[in-house]
Amino acid sequence: MKKISFLLGIVLAALLVFSNFSTTASNTNIAERFNIDTKKDAGASGVYTFDSAHSSIGFRVKHMGLIDVPGYFREFTGTVNYDAKDVSKSTVEFTAKATSVDTGVDRRDNHLRSKDFFEVEKFADITFKSTKIEKKGKQWMLTGDFTMKGVTKQISFPFNVAGFIPGDKATRMGAMAATSINRRDFGVNYGSNLPNGAQVLSDEVRIDLQIEANMSNPAATTTKAE
Repeated sequence: MKKISFLLGIVLAALLVFSNFSTTASNTNIAERFNIDTKKDAGASGVYTFDSAHSSIGFRVKHMGLIDVPGYFREFTGTVNYDAKDVSKSTVEFTAKATSVDTGVDRRDNHLRSKDFFEVEKFADITFKSTKIEKKGKQWMLTGDFTMKGVTKQISFPFNVAGFIPGDKATRMGAMAATSINRRDFGVNYGSNLPNGAQVLSDEVRIDLQIEANMSNPAATTTKAE
């Protein structure tokens, strides 16, 4: 019995060592394969273009005072002109196609495209262009002109840079930002109040940006041209 217990102990120890080794080796291989710099650094200066396949521009509106209904704009473009030496000198701009609004319900999406909401036939684009980037305490703030339904107002996004991954062909950056706006400030007034005082649709609209952007490396561009 003691011999069996001893053998079982050896087997379990071997499996544990092998498991740890495999996990470490796997992570190392992934890092080497994708040329990931595991050290989060300041990144490289330059113009980064939004990668729409790995990014999202979303929003949430509270329905009947109960839950947040999410939506997205599926078509958008944008750039980050990033200054690694002085982030405050960086600039950000993006354009979302209002007609690409997607909440997962066709009937609702068609209503959102109407005059009650985005009025896409007249106002095709929703745009943002930064005017200032500054650090307040430990938080970076992005401020700029936001235009929706023909109305332009200044809004601010608290944001965080997730990091940078250098590669042979391009350098990739990740960033997240979120803010909220009052839809009525932009002429979106549809919706009534319920008997209990709650609104069918909240005035507050929460905006969420999850962005990955790429900057092509000069060496890769030169090789391609040749």
